[in-house]
Amino acid sequence: MASIAETHHHSPWSMKRVIVASSAGTAFEWYDFFIFGSLAPVISKVFFAGLDPTPALIAALALFAAGFAFRPLGALIFGVVGDRLGRKGAFLITVSLMGAATFLIGLLPTYVQAGALGPTLLILLRILQGVALGGEYGGAAIYVAEHAPNASRGSATGWIQSSASFGLLAALLVIVGTRTAIGEDAFLAWGWRVPFLVSALLLAVSVWMRAKLAESPHFAKLREEGEVAKAPLAEAFGNSRNVKRVLIAFFGIMCAQGAVWYFTFFYMQVFLERSLGLPSQTKDFLLIVMTLVSAPLYVFFGWLSDRMGRKPVMLGGMLLALALYFPASHWIANAANPDLIAAQHATPIVVETDPATCSVQFDPVGTAKFVSACDISKSILVTRGISFGTQPSADGLTRVVVGTEAVPIQGGEGLAGPDLKALKTKTGDAIAAELEAAGYPKTADPAKANMTLLVIVLLLFVVASTALYGPQAAALVEMFPTRVRYTAMSFPYHVGTGWVGGFLPVTSFALVAITGNIYEGLWYAVVFTAISVVVSFLFLKETAGRRLEEV
Repeated sequence: MASIAETHHHSPWSMKRVIVASSAGTAFEWYDFFIFGSLAPVISKVFFAGLDPTPALIAALALFAAGFAFRPLGALIFGVVGDRLGRKGAFLITVSLMGAATFLIGLLPTYVQAGALGPTLLILLRILQGVALGGEYGGAAIYVAEHAPNASRGSATGWIQSSASFGLLAALLVIVGTRTAIGEDAFLAWGWRVPFLVSALLLAVSVWMRAKLAESPHFAKLREEGEVAKAPLAEAFGNSRNVKRVLIAFFGIMCAQGAVWYFTFFYMQVFLERSLGLPSQTKDFLLIVMTLVSAPLYVFFGWLSDRMGRKPVMLGGMLLALALYFPASHWIANAANPDLIAAQHATPIVVETDPATCSVQFDPVGTAKFVSACDISKSILVTRGISFGTQPSADGLTRVVVGTEAVPIQGGEGLAGPDLKALKTKTGDAIAAELEAAGYPKTADPAKANMTLLVIVLLLFVVASTALYGPQAAALVEMFPTRVRYTAMSFPYHVGTGWVGGFLPVTSFALVAITGNIYEGLWYAVVFTAISVVVSFLFLKETAGRRLEEV
């Protein structure tokens, strides 16, 4: 018996149109979402100007995560829409919602202009973005998969996976182009708005392309036969077989996806720029190279999974990432800022203090005040990307020890805002002087960086992430029955990418701030990747070539 996709024959051109229209819309939504992640350091200055640099960046990264936190909600809302009313209508709504929210971010007042109103409105719009993206990915992946022949579903859906790289590349090119054209000062003052406002043009193109598409043949057949699910949520999560599939999808695939991909393309930006002091222009160049290389690899690994199977290709990506995390991060540090690493080996930094006065400087909402001498010294060092150790002081006082020199640190308890800021500035200058005398560079010197080694190591992470992500859409689609595919597939996907991946940058950077070790943030990615390796190996079944109507 012929499959539905074969019965509803598609010419090469019509299949190409399905892929192009679906991928273009998804790329646009990723563009919208990625602008924020790429501009996190700028957002921290524009909307969190009332905070110190380290809490401001953590708040900006937490706001980045907030958009991800609401993606599972969007998955449930639009999963029901997609399973009851159709795939096409669901992802037309999501692309419109995402575009409107992104455009409005470009019109928001800053902290200087409107105080807390700016960050408050930004939070609301980020939530709308998260809800929209929660419904987008599942719809696009399912739409393409339900049109594709069984034997080439991996390569067809690989284009949906590559749309993430196209969206990220577009975001980077617009950001870099605007920065270059108007200069850094103007970009910080008003130019950051341009990438958000440009989204209006991309929205118009995406809606036009998707409006011309017909409904998925698998859903159309369900509707013709009167078999459309009346309660997708109850059917997807009230059925023990479907629940088991959801759990395997989350723990066996999505935990690793959230860790590997978001470590490679987002936390790596924070690591290079904030921890290693690489200039933003150099960091953006490296990310553009990574993104360009990744685009065809998604399709390649999707194609490879059609021949070798989804499971071995995805497991290979997970295992490569696990093997790379710690050693490769050290290689990257040595290649990006050799002067910093040499100084840290020659002259380790120690914060001597009363441990009882040290706070866990993890404050995503930006309401806490870190004013103890311990907190001030650690915040200054983390902002500079300096690793340090902590040990109790014999006299209960706080000092930053640089080699044989000690910088006494005064606490800011009881000081008003301007006085506290002046104290922190004075303390920062004193610490910076000792660091400079000990050979610590203010920033990384790109001329001294081993760019060849840096690119090679970063591309190894790209291979790991694309090997995992390329076959993923096909693997997830093939796990769930057509009646509840949109709902059941979208939810674990967005819990994995939304919660595991979205919270990776803020949690990893917070671990660095807490411990004083720039490599401690890696443990977050290591743990979630390892969970998926074990679960995938033990419980994930091979699905390559499966007929979707037989799931």
